[in-house]
Amino acid sequence: MIEELEFETYLFISINKFEIYLFDKKKLKTLYKEKFNFENNSEKLDLIALTKFLDENIFKIEKLIGKFIKNIFLIVEIRELLNINLGIKKKNYDQLISKKNFENSLIEAKDLFNESFQDKKIMHMLIREFIVGDQSHLTYIDNLRGDSYCIEIEFKSISNEIIFQLDKILEKYQIKISRFLDGEYVKKYFKNEKLELSQMANRIQNGANENEIKLIPKNPVKIGIFEKFFQLFS
Repeated sequence: MIEELEFETYLFISINKFEIYLFDKKKLKTLYKEKFNFENNSEKLDLIALTKFLDENIFKIEKLIGKFIKNIFLIVEIRELLNINLGIKKKNYDQLISKKNFENSLIEAKDLFNESFQDKKIMHMLIREFIVGDQSHLTYIDNLRGDSYCIEIEFKSISNEIIFQLDKILEKYQIKISRFLDGEYVKKYFKNEKLELSQMANRIQNGANENEIKLIPKNPVKIGIFEKFFQLFS
């Protein structure tokens, strides 16, 4: 029997394709995968076809691991995903731009997005540029000085309506969604590497992109103050 902590289940969803993977986190390889391509003349997800696909594969995976799947990662590639670039410009009165200043600006940007797009859920929060004076950086750097700075951040999000629809389908199998990932972003990041989608998603999950901010639940256990909001992979 495979222990639950040793694997992750990934479900890829697009308008005309579904894929499901059981991924071994220790050996970093796929234990089970199934794909389904079909014609869809609509611009919307075919929820009936998705249910049938899950009916055919969830039981097979659960039989393989000897227990029920409790959580799943959804990799979504649909038109309804929203990408927004947001810039935060701040005065700096201490000259030295501290990590705390940087953190607070990221928190402000996240809160601003959530206030402006209350019908969306953030999937990815990416630092695109960190500008101090006339110098541009890809992420935070220690000991930078300046009387102001600007951070450009890209948000990738999914609508609460789609989340609700997918939650309802997975409820049938008593499976909860651990996280949503943007399929186009995941594939593009590893476009020069020969990897399976499950390997790509696992690496994104584990901080492959040092410019992605990992969002942390509001009440995590035994982590520092900074990590209560998010962790920078840098």
